[in-house]
Amino acid sequence: MQDELTAAIAADLGIKELPIDKQKELISQFGEVALKAATLSVIGKLSEEKRSEFATLSEAGDVMALKTFLDREVPDHEEIAKAAVADEIKRFKEFKSQ
Repeated sequence: MQDELTAAIAADLGIKELPIDKQKELISQFGEVALKAATLSVIGKLSEEKRSEFATLSEAGDVMALKTFLDREVPDHEEIAKAAVADEIKRFKEFKSQ
């Protein structure tokens, strides 16, 4: 299952011709960048007060409370995050083609 997922992500990123070690390294790095971009996009929809609340919940590590908060404060947070990841994939492909 993990190998299939890695292969699918490598294909999406256009790196499937690279050695598997390099694919995994790039996918890991890309994942960090994509997560940050998605998080910043969602946080950008929050007021300053709500950002503070988000930070408190995030630091506490309570995933369910964080999801409940986001569902309430940014109902379309999943779509926002997906769009941010799609933008990062596009940027990655553009960078790779240079």
